[in-house]
Amino acid sequence: MHKREDISGFYERIHYLPPDKIATDRPHINVFERAACINATPFRRRDYYKVTLVLGTGRLDYAHRSIYIDRPALVFSNPMIPYNWIPDPSEQGGWFCIFNQAFIRQRESLLTHLPMFQTETDKVFFPDAASVAEITAFFTAMMRENAEHYVHKDDVLRNYLHLIVHHALKMKPAGDYDRDLNAAARITGLFLELLDRQFPIESNRQELQLRSANDFARQLSLHTNHLNRMVRDFTGKTTTEHIAARILLEANDLLLNTDWPVSEIGYCLGFRYPGYFNSFYKKHTGTTPNALRKHAV
Repeated sequence: MHKREDISGFYERIHYLPPDKIATDRPHINVFERAACINATPFRRRDYYKVTLVLGTGRLDYAHRSIYIDRPALVFSNPMIPYNWIPDPSEQGGWFCIFNQAFIRQRESLLTHLPMFQTETDKVFFPDAASVAEITAFFTAMMRENAEHYVHKDDVLRNYLHLIVHHALKMKPAGDYDRDLNAAARITGLFLELLDRQFPIESNRQELQLRSANDFARQLSLHTNHLNRMVRDFTGKTTTEHIAARILLEANDLLLNTDWPVSEIGYCLGFRYPGYFNSFYKKHTGTTPNALRKHAV
């Protein structure tokens, strides 16, 4: 029977903290050798991203599938995705780097927007011998840098992380990116069609049914994060920005071309209370619905 390693060595079943908890933590990053870390590192945290070069064999279990690691592998772990690693009895080598959300937010970073840190995407890559050598050199440099007292060493470590994740991106076949692009185009098209189909509002008894990214995701049978990512990647704008822009367009039309009370217009557009509609409108235009009508007369 395989023995599960302790988390101090890399790998126990993890139940992760929600993103709002992760974001409050102090920035932190650390780098370890896998073979030397058992019973050595004090971390028992559930809120870390992890990038690991696995030199050894074993089984990586996710909720929906298992992956047998039978050759050098680069593994990416997200705090929101539970997994379990069951190593073979053979020697386990390699390196891993852990870092939290606060470390990423310490500087503008592309790390969390890269595919391997998203849900529903590949987390395991199998580099060839040349790539293993280069990634090994990156981890070795990170360990050396981490031992220094250079005031900007976090920036240096962050740069090495980017080099490692881009190595992984280059391993992904170009066809996969084409499929990703096609999926983004298809999902974005469906989202925009659903959004536009709700307009125009033709009666003050009509009420907007789909008001949030969650509403659209449920309608499309998608995870909200997946919908958000596809729309942002394809259009450069978030689902929330698209929804707000379309609601604002309809609000202006109703304010200028009907005599409905502002409260009724707000209700038709999905705002339960007039104050919510006024706040939304002022946030996006710098003025109020009543002020628009007054100046339009």
